[in-house]
Amino acid sequence: MEDVARRAEEQSTLRRAQILNLQYVDTSQGEKKLYPEVLSNQDLYTYKAIPLYVDAHNIHFGVVNNTSQKTMSSLRQRFLDQRVSFSLISDSGFKDYMLKYDPPAKIEYKDISIADTGSRQLTESISKILSEVRADDMLAYLVQQAHRLAASDIHLETQKKYTRIRFRIDGVLHTIANLQPDKYRILISAIASAGNISTAETAAQQGHISQAVTMADESRVQVNLRLETVMTVNGIDVVMRLFNMDQESYKLERLGLSEQERAVVDDIIAKPTGLAMVVGPTGSGKTTTLYSMLNTLNTEGRKIITIEDPVEYQLEGISQIPINSKASDDSHFANSLRAILRLDPDVVMVGEVRDMDTAKTALQASLTGHLVLTTFHASSASAALARLMDVIDQNPLFVSAIRLVMAQRLVRKLDPSTKQPYEPTEAELATLRQVLDSMPENAHKPSLEGLQLYKPGSSDENPYGFSGQIALREQFLMTGKIREILEDGIANSAHDIEAAAIESGMQTMLQDGVIKVIAGETTLEEIYRVIG
Repeated sequence: MEDVARRAEEQSTLRRAQILNLQYVDTSQGEKKLYPEVLSNQDLYTYKAIPLYVDAHNIHFGVVNNTSQKTMSSLRQRFLDQRVSFSLISDSGFKDYMLKYDPPAKIEYKDISIADTGSRQLTESISKILSEVRADDMLAYLVQQAHRLAASDIHLETQKKYTRIRFRIDGVLHTIANLQPDKYRILISAIASAGNISTAETAAQQGHISQAVTMADESRVQVNLRLETVMTVNGIDVVMRLFNMDQESYKLERLGLSEQERAVVDDIIAKPTGLAMVVGPTGSGKTTTLYSMLNTLNTEGRKIITIEDPVEYQLEGISQIPINSKASDDSHFANSLRAILRLDPDVVMVGEVRDMDTAKTALQASLTGHLVLTTFHASSASAALARLMDVIDQNPLFVSAIRLVMAQRLVRKLDPSTKQPYEPTEAELATLRQVLDSMPENAHKPSLEGLQLYKPGSSDENPYGFSGQIALREQFLMTGKIREILEDGIANSAHDIEAAAIESGMQTMLQDGVIKVIAGETTLEEIYRVIG
């Protein structure tokens, strides 16, 4: 396509030369000889004229369509000792010559190290790189480095004098660069154009970018992001959630489920009907858990349909339907769910239950021969179920439809190569003992005798002492005491539901976290940072 466009431009330039009674030179053909002694680079830009041929008595210039007669006269006056002549060349031809006379400075794309994040030296270095590249490359470079560091989000935060760029790595934000306002305006314009959002809109916006960018160093970056924007007193703030497009990443084996948790999940997805719900705040890995379930269910014998806002990961073999929340209200989820149930799916995934109408439709679908998977924003499994009580309303059929409620949060995992052992204090032992004593009688409780805990160490490559994240989970099935109080309508709060779930054998996220602390996988400070 580029060759066709260039040929068309050269033909147009030829016709223009005939009209102006000028010679024409096709600079797309042949070698380009440079004569840097004739004019400086600044003169070349000013005159919009390129010396095409020079000898002791002649100078032949190539000029473009908007080079004025006054400029040509000035060149004749400047070179009185030579015979000066002119030919018309295309604008692309002029640009090609200028890239040879004045090549752009070679940009070295520095790889960001986790050890440097937050340092003044790194901030200045990355800020300099971003200030020198084009807008598309700015975004592609940030995405490339975020993937290298296994970051989940890129945060662009407008301050009074600059825009701060931070990566969320293992759940914690790290400063990468500070961008000057003029460069940020260029970057936000490129993001807005690619993500179909408006830089003039004062309301919060959502968007999605999916494109491949070839950067100046020829590296190719797949940019796949979900955008969330909000207007602040200093300008538009943006959070960009990175999507991992590797389908092999979404497997139950990679979720870190315990044997008991895996057995429950396997049992749920082995059955053809019911509702399984994964709950937690934004960034807790809910969608990853659901996609791993879907990937396991994705066989030739099943029809799987999802409705999502937006479609975060494209899984081969699954029909995925995007819902545009900007163009409709939340009830559109429920309407879309009713529509896809007529397509005879075996498994349905609802990206998120946002309203009670969608919740009720999902429950009804799970009663009529479908396995329904969904996510829900709630602080705990019991809190999610308490919010569904208005839908359940002492209906034993709806209660039986709910098969699994799983809540999760992500905490940083200690780097096994640098973690440091230490003897726990009496206060820490008392905390551990109190949590273990609250576990069900039949639960396996680790011994605290001679216990050794671990704290983060440090190395040149990893000064923070953490590497990756692990999930803290709590989950309950609709059995035993929990089912009894829901069917009888005697559960009045999340506290009542949690107490009944614990009595039925549920292990809370706090208890799961303490077990992982005792196992040396994370720290008490990290547990309380995330779940309080």
